Amino acid sequence: MTSGPKAWLRRHPLAADALLAVGLVGAEIVFTFLTPREYWPPHLMAALAWSPVCAAPVALRRVAPWPAVAAAVATLALPVLLDLAPAAQGLTFLVLTYTVAATRPLRTAVAAALALWLPAAVVNAVAPPDGMMEGVSFAYLVVNSLLTGAVSYSVGRAVHGRRAATEALRERARAAEENQRSLAEQAVADERRRIARELHDVVAHHVSVMGVLATGARRVLPKDRDAADEAIATIEATSRATLRELRRLLDVLRTDAEPAADLAPQPGLAGIEALVDQVREAGLPVTLRVEGTPGALEEGVALTLYRIAQEALTNALKHAGTATAEVRLTFDEGAVGVEVADTGRGPGPGGDRIGHGLVGMRERVALYGGVLRTGARPGGGFRVSARIPVDGRGAVAA
Repeated sequence: MTSGPKAWLRRHPLAADALLAVGLVGAEIVFTFLTPREYWPPHLMAALAWSPVCAAPVALRRVAPWPAVAAAVATLALPVLLDLAPAAQGLTFLVLTYTVAATRPLRTAVAAALALWLPAAVVNAVAPPDGMMEGVSFAYLVVNSLLTGAVSYSVGRAVHGRRAATEALRERARAAEENQRSLAEQAVADERRRIARELHDVVAHHVSVMGVLATGARRVLPKDRDAADEAIATIEATSRATLRELRRLLDVLRTDAEPAADLAPQPGLAGIEALVDQVREAGLPVTLRVEGTPGALEEGVALTLYRIAQEALTNALKHAGTATAEVRLTFDEGAVGVEVADTGRGPGPGGDRIGHGLVGMRERVALYGGVLRTGARPGGGFRVSARIPVDGRGAVAA
C-alpha cells in the first residue's frame, strides 16, 4: 500500500477536510493581521471567534455534503443577528459549491449551488458586510453574490467534466489493452495448435521409420550383421530425435478438438527453393543464397525454417510494394539460420497490427531454443532473421 502524507489523506477524507477547515480559519487570521489596522472591520475579535464555526461545514464536504450545505446556510444567521461576517464564511460557501459541483451529478450540483447562494444573496442585500459602500443597490448585491457562486460552480463542473473524460479514456485504454492481450493470446494458441499438429506428423513419421528399420534389422541379422548394425544405429538416432519432438509436443498443449491434419508431406529445406520460385512468379523478385554446406536436419527444424521463410515472403509480397527480396540460408558447425530481407516500404498504417505472423515465427523458433530478430533495415526495407542451434548431426542442440 502507498505510504506518505498524500496517501494518508486519501484514506481519511474526514481528517483531510478537517485540516482544510482549519486552514481556512488560519488564512483568515493571517490575512487579517497582514492588513493595515485602519482597514480592520469592526467587531474583529468576535468575527475571528465565530470563524471556526463558519468553517466547520467544510470538514463534512465529502462524507456528508448535504448536512454540510445545511450547516453553512445556518451560519448566515450571524450577519443578520450579530452583524458579523467572518471571511471564513464566504470561503466555506465557495469550497462547498466547488466540491459538490466537482464530485456530484448535475442535478445535485445545481440544487446545492442554489441552496447555498440564493440565501447568501438575500442576506448580503439585507445585512451587507461591514465596510460595504453606502448607496449600493439591492440588485447589485444579489447579482454579485450569484455571480460569485456561479464562478465557483463553473470551476467545479469543469473539473468534474475533466475527471469524467480522463476516466473514460482510462477505461477505453484498459478495454483496448485487454482486447489486444486476448487477440495476442488467441494468436499464440492458434499457432501452438498448428505446431502441435505438425510435430505430431513428424513424430509419427519417426516412429514409422523405426518400426520399418527394426523389422528389416531382425530379418537381415542372421545373414548380414553389418547391415543390421547400421539399421539399429539409425533406429537409435531416430529414437532420440523422436523423444525430443515428443517433449516439444507436450509443451504446446494440443487439444482434442483439432481438425484432421494434412496427410501431405511437410515441407523442409528442399521446399524453400520451390517457395522462392512461387513468390517470384507472383511478382516479387526473390533470390536464394546458401552459405555453408547443407547437412541433415531434424524435420521439425527444417519445417520451422521453411515456415519462417514462407511467412516473411508472404508479408513482403503484401506490404513491400515495388521491391526485391533475398532469402539467405546459413549452415555452420553450431547453428542453422534463415534470413529474409526486402527493400520495400514495410507494413503501412493498415497492416497486420496484431502481428500474428511474427507471433507464430517467434513461437516456432523459441520451441527449438533459437533466436528470432525482426525489424526495419538501415536504408529501407524489412528483415526477418532466425537462428537455431544444432549439433554436428543436425539435431537440435540440448
